[in-house]
Amino acid sequence: MTLNMNNLAIAPILLPLATAAIMVALGERRRTIKAVLGVLSTMMTLGIAVSLLLFADSAPAGEPAAISVYLVGNWAAPYGIVLVVDRLSSLMLVLASTVVLAGQLYSIARWHSAGMFFHALVQLLLMGLNGAFLTGDLFNLFVFFEVMLAASYGLVLHGSGAPRVKAGLHYIAVNLAASSLFLIGASLIYGAAGTLNMADLAARVPILPDDERMLMEAGAAILGVAFLVKAGMWPLCFWLPSAYALAVPPVAAIFSIMTKVGIYVILRLWPMVFGVDAGASAFFGGNWLLVGGILTVVFGVIGLLASQDLPRMAAYNVIISSGTLLAAIAAGSSGVTAGALFYLISSTLAVSAFFLLIDLIERGRIPGADVLVVTMEALSEEDEEEPDAADPVGIAIPATMAILGIGFAACALLLAGLPPLTGFVAKFLMLHAMFLPDGVAVGAHEVNGTTPTLGALSWTLMAVLLMSGFAVMVAMARAGVRVFWVPMESTVPKVRFLEMVPIVALLLLCATLTVQAGPVARFMDATAKSIHAPEGYVRGVLDKPRKRPEQPVIDGQPATAPTTTQEVSP
Repeated sequence: MTLNMNNLAIAPILLPLATAAIMVALGERRRTIKAVLGVLSTMMTLGIAVSLLLFADSAPAGEPAAISVYLVGNWAAPYGIVLVVDRLSSLMLVLASTVVLAGQLYSIARWHSAGMFFHALVQLLLMGLNGAFLTGDLFNLFVFFEVMLAASYGLVLHGSGAPRVKAGLHYIAVNLAASSLFLIGASLIYGAAGTLNMADLAARVPILPDDERMLMEAGAAILGVAFLVKAGMWPLCFWLPSAYALAVPPVAAIFSIMTKVGIYVILRLWPMVFGVDAGASAFFGGNWLLVGGILTVVFGVIGLLASQDLPRMAAYNVIISSGTLLAAIAAGSSGVTAGALFYLISSTLAVSAFFLLIDLIERGRIPGADVLVVTMEALSEEDEEEPDAADPVGIAIPATMAILGIGFAACALLLAGLPPLTGFVAKFLMLHAMFLPDGVAVGAHEVNGTTPTLGALSWTLMAVLLMSGFAVMVAMARAGVRVFWVPMESTVPKVRFLEMVPIVALLLLCATLTVQAGPVARFMDATAKSIHAPEGYVRGVLDKPRKRPEQPVIDGQPATAPTTTQEVSP
């Protein structure tokens, strides 16, 4: 079982890579075949990810989590490349495959033919995402990061058009700068610690001398900036609203997982390398992360309330989601992190569905309808004519608009964090954990036996979470009224069955998570505890032995040969 899981760990990387190579060889005239291949590949990747998730969650209660380590080239850590499957990485694999599959299905009806090599780029993007979630060292994280970004450059420009190209070029320039910072930070870390393996870093940081510790922290700060650019933290998120709002809908839906890569890396590295056992570097940068997360939420709320068109509203919801997650990670509590993981899944699925839904809603409206409605409200006279009693009151809502309205309401509930859906459950778990005895540790982390207390920043975080939910509810309600109740010149959009399937599937997944909130919360809690107690991850990676070659068998007995080399463990 363990051996099979070890071998299966590389499949989420190899399968999309092989599929992309086949698609490029097929050329551009066989879009239908490539669409079928892409969907099948992503479905198989999703099935593998689910199998890895079940394996990672298979450890009995009270025992260490099941961790699968794949040694690429049969070189043991920290010298070789390792792929690590645990609860967190397998959870992100499932989420990435789900979102990519939804975007692929939606694109087949219309958008995949708006540019070249769409399905191949999506497979390369999926490969980069899976590799980033699975890798156990910073160098290969950079490699998969660049594969993911290179594919996203082509996807963000998919569909052409001057506004989209302009926003796409900004996106490319910002991410190239972030990649340069990534290299600089990783180089400084290697110069100080002598390793880029995450588990090995966790073992070496506590014993670093002071001069090398300063270099290590400088490299970590620069590396953190690169990840925070990708995560969309204020003020590094200025590129995000235009890039996401102007991307074609299936690409924007897939990009909802992109900011979560930066979130994942911070969630993986910060508790492991700068956790309680990091010595003088314990909780390095935690307060900055919390303040940055809070300011990101505030910025997202302001942008959301100021937005007049639906795509930009969805983009600012992505920023609010990132800020909430960054602040929750900085809280330093496993209970808050468990709620944040629940929120990560809920918000990603909801934003992805919202981007797809917007395309269907906007399809039947005249361009700039939202701005026209605002103008009409601002210039309308106070005295209006009384309606004739014989005139019908209200407008008839066709079935298509009714379905779209229900989907819009579901997205609004999820993004605002209102009951009964998963957004409320996730925020409730985070707020509840803040008031536990071992709750928020920001500014007062539990060190040397002291008990953390709820500080001013923690109260601010709680207020921001509640305020952001209220602001999202107001903005979404206002937009819903303008779209579905104001009688503008519009037609009922023509919606294909294939376009509704991924939207309904994403919303049903959120509903399923709500119904199964108990088991899901248990899984998130176990995942959060393993994140904040990474000893099992570190031991699993560093103690993983190389696979010895099988000995030949002669006359039913294993043949022995004189040993000429000796394997030395690091």
